[in-house]
Amino acid sequence: MVTRFVNAARRWLLPAPTAVSALPVLGARGLRALVDGYMSVLLPAYLLAIGLSTLQVGIVATATLLGSALATIGVGLLGHRIGASRLLSAAALLMVATGLGFAGLTAFWPLLLVAFVGTLNPSAGDVSLFLPLEHARLAAAADGHARTALFARYSVVGGLCASLGALAAGVPAWLQRAGWSELTALRAMILLYALVGLWVWWLYRRANGTPAAAAPPHQPLGASRGIVVRLALLFSVDAFAGGLVVNALMSLWLLERFGLSLAQVGLFFFWTGLLSAASQLAAAPVARRIGLLNTMVFTHIPSSVCLVGAALVSDVHLALGLLFVRAALSQMDVPTRSAFVMAVVTPAERPAAASLTAVPRSLAAALSPALASAMFAAGWLAAPLVACGLLKIGYDLVLWRACRKQVLQEPG
Repeated sequence: MVTRFVNAARRWLLPAPTAVSALPVLGARGLRALVDGYMSVLLPAYLLAIGLSTLQVGIVATATLLGSALATIGVGLLGHRIGASRLLSAAALLMVATGLGFAGLTAFWPLLLVAFVGTLNPSAGDVSLFLPLEHARLAAAADGHARTALFARYSVVGGLCASLGALAAGVPAWLQRAGWSELTALRAMILLYALVGLWVWWLYRRANGTPAAAAPPHQPLGASRGIVVRLALLFSVDAFAGGLVVNALMSLWLLERFGLSLAQVGLFFFWTGLLSAASQLAAAPVARRIGLLNTMVFTHIPSSVCLVGAALVSDVHLALGLLFVRAALSQMDVPTRSAFVMAVVTPAERPAAASLTAVPRSLAAALSPALASAMFAAGWLAAPLVACGLLKIGYDLVLWRACRKQVLQEPG
């Protein structure tokens, strides 16, 4: 029975026989999402507990995203010299160092430095230097519709594990009832983040000898440069908008706007994570029927309308309901966006395209958390959510108009 279950799980995870080489990457993605899920909820509480202000919390979140963007630039410039396998292993060790640094430091400036050079992710999605490296590895493991399905499973694994991680945000409260202090309980969760980094490192070491590691030789962007630059600029608008409501700031918004507890906020992110994961799983069959671009755009706009509505209502139940609807729609563009980028370029250009589209997203997302936290500090609690929703609607409309006639290198 156990063997049948494992084989069924493998068939679900791997939509093509060649994709078996993606298993270590999927496992690493799940582990990273698990710890990111609770860190994005607990991070503001931990920083406030050690004496940082609301504005400083936003600045730390901005530093994490800015550092990830610059690290992704380095991946794009040096990845062909160092190799993806070595870079992934180094990133996992940096994850270990990040957890140890946050657990051991309390002053603002040292923490800001660790946030900048480390791997901490305060958002619901993955905006780290891991992303382009893993995307290139996945793109080499499958083709066409199978690639879209593989990216969907990659996103689903991340979403499910992130939702479980958000649920784990209630563990510190349980530890407090067992006699731990709040600060000790929060530090224990951060140390767990470092330990998981070691596990991720081991998985990447296992992946080094798989067929996906022997992808086509990397080359700079050539004929695909125009469309990739266009997509990178558009994706940066979407990322800037998303940075206004990263999980760490949404957690802060729920705490201050409705007075929810950390356990309640964690439960909220657990359910939104499950809804997001389900929507990402549905993205592949929907894309087969209406296309990658239409799936990206026409599921994203209604989710942004729900976000604006949640910002403007005063009833907590109605606000949470709108946010649940948003979660069921807002992430369907994630696997389809990744598959779309991989489909508009040649195989040798994929690592460069993944990095070039990820870097502007990370840079743009790095600018907005500090702006959102400043709005919160000024008492404008609805402003970041409204701005995010309106910017995303504008992005979707421009993206559809700019790319609706784009010819794909492979069927998507």
